[in-house]
Amino acid sequence: MGVGIRAAGEDDRELVVRLLDEAFQDDPVSGWVFPEREYRRTTHHRLMAAFTDIVLAEGRIDVTEDGTACALWLSMPAADGDGGDGGDGGDGGDGGDGGDEADDAVRLRESVDPANARVEEIARLMAESHPADRAHEYLWMIGVAPARQGEGLGSALVQHVLDRCDREGLPAYLEASSERSTKLYERLGFTYADRTLDIPDGPRMWPMWREPVTGRDRP
Repeated sequence: MGVGIRAAGEDDRELVVRLLDEAFQDDPVSGWVFPEREYRRTTHHRLMAAFTDIVLAEGRIDVTEDGTACALWLSMPAADGDGGDGGDGGDGGDGGDGGDEADDAVRLRESVDPANARVEEIARLMAESHPADRAHEYLWMIGVAPARQGEGLGSALVQHVLDRCDREGLPAYLEASSERSTKLYERLGFTYADRTLDIPDGPRMWPMWREPVTGRDRP
């Protein structure tokens, strides 16, 4: 049986925030940003809400029709704005105006947890590592309700956008927050980008890139 998927709207904001908060409570990166477990329980949702608001405004959130999983996507232009042909998903230059990225990181910290420098630091690290040489779809986050994990809902949500990427000839990019999750993304056609994002005194993330599958390449 297929998984019903729809685009989320503003009315789905609280649902998405709750899904992300529950799904990422024990994530290694969330644990680094909010090391104290009880503090994370009471504060983590603010970061998830900030991410949700950004993507509702600038990207697309897909949710399963039963409300048990969601995926946050942003359409990223090439640094020069023309979606050029060069590049292989690796480091792609400065990604645009570094000052804007720094300001965004500061604003994120101030809105989420003003005294927590790690909120700002993780935003800076991810922005700096993002490939900028080719237009692509960026899977920012995917959250599945803990009781429904392992049922293929996440794969269905990702594949929903990858099918469009294949039709439109767009690559896709993500940062896996655990080595275990890289196996899922490899099954969907992503490959490790030959560099890790190592958080200072914290966990490691695995940037992954997927080239579009053309009709000629399909099995």
